[in-house]
Amino acid sequence: MNLATTPAAPALGATPVAGGTRFAVWSGGATKLWLCLFDARGEAELDRIPLERGPDGVFAATVPGIGAGARYGLRADGPYDPDRGLWFDPSKLLVDPYAVTLDRSFAWDPALAAPRGSGIDSAPFVPKAIVTPLPAPKPPAAPRFRPGGLIYELQTRAFTRLHPAVPESIRGTVAALAHPAVLDHLTRLGVDAVELMPVTAWIDERHLAALGLRNAWGYNPVVFLAPEPRICPGGIAELAAAVAALHGAGIGVILDVVFNHTGEGERAGSVLSLRGLDAQAYFRHHESGHLVNDTGTGNTLDCSHPATRRLILDALRHFVGQAGIDGFRFDLAPILGRNGHGFDPDAALLREIAADPWLGTRLLIAEPWDIGPGGYALGRFPAPWLEWNDRFRDRVRSFWQGAPNGPGEFATALAGSGDVFPPPRTRTVNFVAAHDGFTLADLVAYDEKHNEANGEANRDGHGTNHSWNHGVEGPSDDPAVRAARRRDMRALLATLFASRGTIMLTAGDEFGRSQSGNNNAYAQDNETTWLDWEGRDTELEAFTAELAAFRRAHPALADPVLLTGEPEPNGLPDVAWLTAGGKRKATADWEGHRCDAFAMVLARGGDGRLAVLFNRTAREIAFRLPTRPGHAWPDARRGRIAVAPRSVAFAAEIPTGKPQP
Repeated sequence: MNLATTPAAPALGATPVAGGTRFAVWSGGATKLWLCLFDARGEAELDRIPLERGPDGVFAATVPGIGAGARYGLRADGPYDPDRGLWFDPSKLLVDPYAVTLDRSFAWDPALAAPRGSGIDSAPFVPKAIVTPLPAPKPPAAPRFRPGGLIYELQTRAFTRLHPAVPESIRGTVAALAHPAVLDHLTRLGVDAVELMPVTAWIDERHLAALGLRNAWGYNPVVFLAPEPRICPGGIAELAAAVAALHGAGIGVILDVVFNHTGEGERAGSVLSLRGLDAQAYFRHHESGHLVNDTGTGNTLDCSHPATRRLILDALRHFVGQAGIDGFRFDLAPILGRNGHGFDPDAALLREIAADPWLGTRLLIAEPWDIGPGGYALGRFPAPWLEWNDRFRDRVRSFWQGAPNGPGEFATALAGSGDVFPPPRTRTVNFVAAHDGFTLADLVAYDEKHNEANGEANRDGHGTNHSWNHGVEGPSDDPAVRAARRRDMRALLATLFASRGTIMLTAGDEFGRSQSGNNNAYAQDNETTWLDWEGRDTELEAFTAELAAFRRAHPALADPVLLTGEPEPNGLPDVAWLTAGGKRKATADWEGHRCDAFAMVLARGGDGRLAVLFNRTAREIAFRLPTRPGHAWPDARRGRIAVAPRSVAFAAEIPTGKPQP
């Protein structure tokens, strides 16, 4: 079977043509497929038009008189045996996998999972695709982001839902990202690229409605090309306009994409699109016929199948060509390269992305783990992929938590995680907190997760967080506790901005957002995740902006070239690790609490040096930095730089113009 997407390959989906629309869909196992047209309100099914099977399993028909705005769905017939991965059922209305616009959001209903023969038609409960003419795709410009920059992760709805400066009519939507107040905030923070959590159409997990909850994150997709109506009601045009505004402010746009499963769930789940069209092709199955669950969601896409690969490649190209997207972050990315034995970094889909003239130029970021066999693949993705680095997260947290054996690993993480990524360049994406886990503020206020509001008896979410609470679990009115927490947040932020490679900050952590200890707030589409702009900590926000400005002014901090300690062309070592007294650290010095304070001294190009001073003790420490003729540390007093308790300080060496004898 040849389903490779080439300029000569016929388009799938709904394509307006002269006098009508051509509809095409692929299925390797269906015996019949019908196009179903609906009236203007999308309620009454007007007609069923048989699609003719052509080469390679593509069913198609050109329907005259049907144009922009027409609403449609699909129905498929064939064998029905869910235990063997067969869900063909003409009573299920299916959404076109290549739909680019939907008339409404998905909502769970038992009809979506009713077995064949139940007499229940699912059409009233399924969104309809809308025929949407699209402009010719534009070849992409060079990505507006380079490794080493600052990525700002945000969930579109939560980010602006409570923003007082954004008009209420667009709060919580993609359009709000183009508002001047939002752009001003991002530029003041020195953001190089925003990473938008999923924006394509998803369905809430079926247990959430009974709890009065909704999916807030979007990691439960049904179709891969259509924007989610509740956050992007203007469709791909709205996304393109927001991207253009962000580009105008010098900010790139990365989409968080989910190509590891669909929201159709486990065996007893819904039949909405891919499952009803050809589940055996699109999903991985055990030899018994049961669905593989390497994602923890009940199903796993088979990214080795040509039909799945074509769908993913076409979806990525769609967002590049129609919206100018600069890159993608892939959720549970090992699924992209999974085979029957584990993760293969040379898998066909990964090679096809790299070879694609558009996609191969984009920024590609992997979340390098899933829950399947051999699913932890940090450091195993092919260059130039960047990878979320959870080891950096845990090593930084452990250091500031006070782990006695953590300083050596902490230093390795600061230097670019050379134990994970081979030289010469690191491909790390460093972060201290992300959407999945504690917020920065909660990290220093809670020993334990508090996910009771999710309705799962606090069983969900990570149990090991390397967090601490300063003696009080949760909010505290004690000034000393509050001061200690602010101090630790500053230390964690400074560590992030001092680290080698690309860094990521999650929206709101710059001003101390809290989720009340919920470290898995996927179901909290409410004030738990909505950013409180009016109650934010403006001092912490200003501190974060200062860190970003300092990092930009000193490229030695971000340079993706791994630090080795070897001399630079100016004769200075690229990094020197020093004790607080200014002596070179021996290997044994990294053990135990003798490493509660140390300096990282970088060669910063030209003839200067940059020092980052770490003090995790509860007392002020005066650091002595090595001097040399013709240079000085301007922040030094009597040869020493005082660093406050549990904090990070920066010092930049300058030439004095007066060489000493």
